[in-house]
Amino acid sequence: MTRRLGVVAMLGAVAIYGANFAVSRHALLNGLTPDDLVALRYGIAGTLLLPFFLRRGAVDCAGVGWRRGILLAIMSGVPMALLMNTGLSLAPASHGAAIGPGTVTVIGLVGSFFMFGVRPSRLALIGIGIVLVGLAAIGIAGSRTGGRSVIVGDLFFLATGLLWGLYPLLLQKWNVGAMTSTAIVSVLSLAYIPIYALALQPRIFAVDPWIALLHGLNQGLLNVILGLWLWGYGVKALGAAEAQRFPPLVPVVGTLLAIPVVGEWPPMLQALGVALIVGGLGLAAFSNLLRTRKA
Repeated sequence: MTRRLGVVAMLGAVAIYGANFAVSRHALLNGLTPDDLVALRYGIAGTLLLPFFLRRGAVDCAGVGWRRGILLAIMSGVPMALLMNTGLSLAPASHGAAIGPGTVTVIGLVGSFFMFGVRPSRLALIGIGIVLVGLAAIGIAGSRTGGRSVIVGDLFFLATGLLWGLYPLLLQKWNVGAMTSTAIVSVLSLAYIPIYALALQPRIFAVDPWIALLHGLNQGLLNVILGLWLWGYGVKALGAAEAQRFPPLVPVVGTLLAIPVVGEWPPMLQALGVALIVGGLGLAAFSNLLRTRKA
C-alpha cells in the first residue's frame, strides 16, 4: 500500500512540475519577473508553513539541524527557483521541461551509485547516453532559432536540474520526512522576501490582479506545499533510485502544455531532442536491471 501511495504521489508531483514550466512561462510573458515568481512562491508557502516549522523546533531547524536545512533550502528553494525562472525568461518552456528532468535523472543515477551503492546497468547507461544526445539536439536547435539567449537559458535549466537532482538524494540520506522538508525549504526561503522588497523592483502589484493571484496559487500552494510534499513522500516511500523513474514524464507534460498555454510549438530538431530525452530517461529509469552493489 505504501508503495502504491508513493507511485500516486510521484505522478501528482510530475503533473504539477510538468505544468509549471508552461504556467511560469505564461507568467513571465504577462509582466511578472523571475524575482516576482520566487517571492510569490516562498512568501505564500513560507508563511503558511511557518507554524508547522516552529512546532517541529526552530532551534534545530525542524529537527534536521541548520547545516542540513540550509543545504535543502539551496537545493529546492530560492536558488533553484531563480535559476529555473530565469531560464524560462530566456528559453522556451519545453526546453526547461526536457533539460531539467533529464539532468535530474542523470544526477539521480550517478548520486545513487556513489551514495547508496546502486549500480546502473548497461541499459541504464545507454539511456543516459541517449539523454545526452537529446540535450545536444535541443542546444543546437536553440542556437539556430533563438540565438545566444536561448543557449544561456538552457544553461540555467542545466543548473536547475543539478540542484533538483541532489535534493531527493539528500532527503533519502538524511531520512527527512516530506512535510518537514517542505516546511524547511519554504520557511528558510522567507529570507528572500526582504531582499526582494527592498533591493529589487517588485512588479506583483503592477500586473493584472488575476495574473498575480493565479501564479501566486500555482507557485506557493501547488509547486511548493503540495508539489514538494508529494515529491518528498514519493522519495521516502520508493527510495531515491526508484523515484527517478518518474521525471521522464515531466517533459511530456511540459512540452504538450506549452502548446495551448503559451503557443510554443517545438521545431523539428527540438521535438527530436525532447523525444530522445523522454526515450532515454524511460530506458534508464525503468530499467529493472539496477542492482545494489555488494559490499
